[in-house]
Amino acid sequence: MSFDADHLRRCARLARLALADDEIAPLEREIARMLDLVGELHHAALDAVEPMAHPLGLTLVPRPDAVTEGDAHEALLALAPETRLGLYLVPKVIE
Repeated sequence: MSFDADHLRRCARLARLALADDEIAPLEREIARMLDLVGELHHAALDAVEPMAHPLGLTLVPRPDAVTEGDAHEALLALAPETRLGLYLVPKVIE
């Protein structure tokens, strides 16, 4: 893919980047090299590569779905300044 100075100026303008004229040529060469590398990767043989969820092959260890903390409803209600019928009372905010 060709990436010329006009493309670079247009992308810089869209990204709201100010590029000096002496920055255009070196940056154009760098971007062209990156695009060439992406083009090479596009042609890589990936038929024998299996998809993976993680590069290190880690797996999640399942644990039992069990309750680890008891019901603390009453203890938490005791901390509130006002409660009624097992609910927290809060001041009215919207008039």
